[in-house]
Amino acid sequence: MQTHSLVILALSALGLSSPSFADRGGDGNVSIIYWQAPSILNPYLTGGTKDLESSSLVVEPLGRYDNTGALVAYLAEEIPTVGNGGVSADLTSITWKLKPGLLWSDGSAVTSEDVKFSADYCLHPDMGCASLSYFAGVSSVDIVDDLTVTVNFDAPKPNPYGPFMGYTAPIIQKAQFENCMGAKAPECTDQNFYPIGTGPFVVTDFRPNDVIQMKANDHYRDPAKPAFATVTFKGGGDASAAGRSVLETGEFDYAWNLQLAPEVIANMESAGKGKAIAGFGPLVERIEMNLTDPSPELDADTRSTRKAPHPFLSDINVRKALSMAIDRPLLVEIGYGKAGKVTCDLVPAPDLYAAKNDYCVAQDIAGANALLDASGWVTGGDGIRSKDGMRLSILYQTSTNAVRQDFQALIKEWWGQIGVETELRNLNASVFFGGDPGSPDTFQKFYADVEMYANTFSGTDPQSYLAQYLCGTEPRPESQWQGENINRFCDPAYDALYAELTKTGDLARRGEIGIALNNMLTKDSYTIVPLVHRGRVSAHANSLGGVILNTWDSELWNIADWYRIK
Repeated sequence: MQTHSLVILALSALGLSSPSFADRGGDGNVSIIYWQAPSILNPYLTGGTKDLESSSLVVEPLGRYDNTGALVAYLAEEIPTVGNGGVSADLTSITWKLKPGLLWSDGSAVTSEDVKFSADYCLHPDMGCASLSYFAGVSSVDIVDDLTVTVNFDAPKPNPYGPFMGYTAPIIQKAQFENCMGAKAPECTDQNFYPIGTGPFVVTDFRPNDVIQMKANDHYRDPAKPAFATVTFKGGGDASAAGRSVLETGEFDYAWNLQLAPEVIANMESAGKGKAIAGFGPLVERIEMNLTDPSPELDADTRSTRKAPHPFLSDINVRKALSMAIDRPLLVEIGYGKAGKVTCDLVPAPDLYAAKNDYCVAQDIAGANALLDASGWVTGGDGIRSKDGMRLSILYQTSTNAVRQDFQALIKEWWGQIGVETELRNLNASVFFGGDPGSPDTFQKFYADVEMYANTFSGTDPQSYLAQYLCGTEPRPESQWQGENINRFCDPAYDALYAELTKTGDLARRGEIGIALNNMLTKDSYTIVPLVHRGRVSAHANSLGGVILNTWDSELWNIADWYRIK
């Protein structure tokens, strides 16, 4: 019996509608809304989720993580392992083989030259590559033949699946980007807005911070996919409007990241137009502490490094007191309900790497006040603490979002109870999470004392994620403000322990090291103040089939399999 018939019978047995299995493009248009609008379609020049996920429809990696966290081949014939000979026995190299016959959307052949170029592009010393941590330890990428490359590491690499694995490190076309290397990269507007890719769709019109129009890729490797002829990818607005557009009005088919109170989502669902979907991965809403002085009186280079330490957040007792004052169970209750959990960890999942700390669960206003008293921060006549003429006056920024503004208001109140003055700033999410090196308002520049947001990592191993806090990885002018160490944390002991992680193959020991690194960033230093382990909540129309929420990779990872339910 043909595969299509088996699928139809299985779906019928479950009482579900079957896909049409029409030819490519037979289901018309699919409309997607991300309330954080994409500003660029080059994953190597942005850390914003909205940019990375929209790009994933066009450019693809050799392998991805599926909805269970398992590694699956995409452009590669198979996932290399020690068992199949793809990973060397000494763990110093990994060899990838491209599927034969792959074409770029312009009809030209995909070759190993493109794979090697993608690494060279990110590793260029003047590049400021946002995905640099995924290429950590790469000494060279050697072309074996037209379809085969070997990635060599400068030391044994127990987890060799950084380069070309997941939506943050895809393959880009050498012919399109070879004149956009290094410092020239941000200047290549056509390439960064209209990448030639291997994915199911091709960009036809891109208006940054607004809307992207795409059409089905005529050269996509599966002739029956995608089912949709076109994509409208709308950006902007807020989570509430995005949710309504799918769940209440039916204007859109898919809405990402419904960061809304649980009762709001339930009310929207009652309209009967669509359904909310959720899943837990390692996504954490947290507060980042700026360890450098963000004063506008300083030059950009000084503000981007630890040449000028923060005037009061350099005191760990201040950072700790700020954390102690927060009532995390209340934040979960008002912000996420069943889609949230209290966490004290940066890496709350998977279990192997989860410290499961509970030091921050209970709010302790009295303890925070006592700690500040003992540290010499004296309360003045206006109720605000100061020390050596420095007031505890905080600029607290985040993106514009109803839940985040609720969190800001509550946290400002709690910090007021311990003698801290707080000014709140919320910024358009498309700007805050954008990669514009000329904007002063990006989360990478961090021109505030503290900032709040959430991000995550692809796959089930946090090695690349934890690399974000290594010394020297901070965003700075010479890297076009790309970089991952946004709070400018730098601890040689952390770097040394991370180096051990990169050389450790034993899973139990990897878990121990990962937990220790998590603790160094959180309960040992309060550089990162975790708040909520967030379930990822999105929504899709009842008429949209094939959607499988993935918390380990791009949410749009299987858009080639989406279809219109007839």
